[in-house]
Amino acid sequence: MGAVKKQQTQPGISRWRFALVAVLLCLLALALVLHLARLQVLPEAERGYRFLQDQGRARTIRTEELAAYRGAITDRHGELLAVSTPVHSLWANPQLLREASAPELRELAGALGIKPATLAKRLDKYRHKEFMYLRRHLAPEQADSVLALDIAGVYSKKEYRRFYPAGEVVAQLVGFTNIDDRGQEGLELAYNDWLTGEPGSQQVVKDLKGRVVRDLATQREARPGRDLRLSIDMRLQYLAYRELKRAVTENGAASGFMVVLDTRSGDVLAMANQPSFNPNNRAGVKAAAMRNRALIDQFEPGSTVKPITALAALETGRYQPHTPIDTSPGYIRLPGKTLVDPVNYGQIDLTRVITKSSQVGITKIAMDLEPNSLRELFYRLGLGEAVGSGFPGEAAGVLPSRSRWHPIERANFAFGYGLTVNAVQLAQAYSVLANAGLKRPVSLVLADRKSSDAERVVEEPLAREVTAMLETVIGADGTGKRAAVDGYRVAGKTGTVHKVGSEGYVDNRYRSVFAGFIPADNPRLAAVVVIDDPTHAKYYGGEVAAPVFGKVMAGAMRLMQVPPEKIESAERQLAVQLSERGNKS
Repeated sequence: MGAVKKQQTQPGISRWRFALVAVLLCLLALALVLHLARLQVLPEAERGYRFLQDQGRARTIRTEELAAYRGAITDRHGELLAVSTPVHSLWANPQLLREASAPELRELAGALGIKPATLAKRLDKYRHKEFMYLRRHLAPEQADSVLALDIAGVYSKKEYRRFYPAGEVVAQLVGFTNIDDRGQEGLELAYNDWLTGEPGSQQVVKDLKGRVVRDLATQREARPGRDLRLSIDMRLQYLAYRELKRAVTENGAASGFMVVLDTRSGDVLAMANQPSFNPNNRAGVKAAAMRNRALIDQFEPGSTVKPITALAALETGRYQPHTPIDTSPGYIRLPGKTLVDPVNYGQIDLTRVITKSSQVGITKIAMDLEPNSLRELFYRLGLGEAVGSGFPGEAAGVLPSRSRWHPIERANFAFGYGLTVNAVQLAQAYSVLANAGLKRPVSLVLADRKSSDAERVVEEPLAREVTAMLETVIGADGTGKRAAVDGYRVAGKTGTVHKVGSEGYVDNRYRSVFAGFIPADNPRLAAVVVIDDPTHAKYYGGEVAAPVFGKVMAGAMRLMQVPPEKIESAERQLAVQLSERGNKS
């Protein structure tokens, strides 16, 4: 009986336990439902719900920077000189990437174009970091091929890379940026704040491997940088660069540079330098090739300032263009030095002193002038002060000032020694003569010009008289005849300057210079050409620098559609003939 009773009570206990477990499970389910309702439905749960929601977002949503487009640089006609193109940079979280298998790392190294050992060293170097670059500035398809390996810890971000369509032709002026798209040289550096955009930001959803799976709202739009339009005319720039490069090569020169100004506005239309470099591939480029010599290099202008000395003589009222000056016997002795002409020109007038570039004639004029008045005229024309281009490292030049001048210092100063200028300053001084005494600000950036920007620094009749003197230099009897341009009147002056060595001026090293403007009767362009240290037989400014001026200006007149004077004369003759015909009829 006892055994039977025991068997009857056992099933009852089992049913009770089952019921208890079932009830507990139902209560847990109900509690879960109530908890979810409290979190998502009940008003008092709003704070807790937001907390959990924020926690969930913090584990999946990230804010990424949106790269900003850097402003483009163009010439005056809109031709691109610097432009940013979208690229992708690959980066990695070293702590995640170190967990990849050896085959994956070998495959990644191969896709990146580096050795596995190199990748391993970099991972070890950055093992305590969460960021390192793998490759910068890849084309999108190259980056996609690496990402397609699907290796944890490897990511991509969009950036911009600077590209320079004109290459070496305008490299020193435009400059370049570094890999982070920040200006390093030239106008890229000078106008970096203007060109640089403001990065934006965007929220994205990432998976457990750190990959972006969905873009969310943009928090802040990226603001692109502002474009910069230069005063440069690339048609003239290509022309100047080609002829300058040819002259440097043919004369075995160390370097050369040329500046072309618009006399009517002060705009720099061309600024060429040799040697140059390719800003799109700077591997192995020497620092000297990156220098914008036209603005940074200082040099003694030599005989190119003799016309300014003649102008100072005219300003005294004691000299006229035809005032006779006796240069016999072809040399002049000053304390400590004898200055010599190539031949004895005898008695010549002031104009012929400039035509033949007589050292003796200019020295005699210098001895008759107050030296500080000549210095003041140099300064009025823009020598000895920066032109204010804003270019990094622009040279101001050196214009000495003394209470007492030694005779040889007065003579040297009058024919271009003992002072230094840059090519733009010298071009501006000649532009003043071209503008009949008006000085205009020089600019590398295209801007509206007003007539009030011009300042009269020389009386118009005197400037025109010096222009007439400069025209004789280009004639058959002048030192600058190789600067002549068929069909146009040219005004200019040659210069051949001894270079300075460790022990003073060197007898067999020169700097060849030419400065001038065209057309002489209605000037449009002023230019300066400097060829440094020609090593072949020719070294005079009239032989080396003047031909560059002539070739560039001939092309420039065609490009600017400035009609030759002989065509204008023919048109005037035709107009007269038609008028006479009308009167007869």
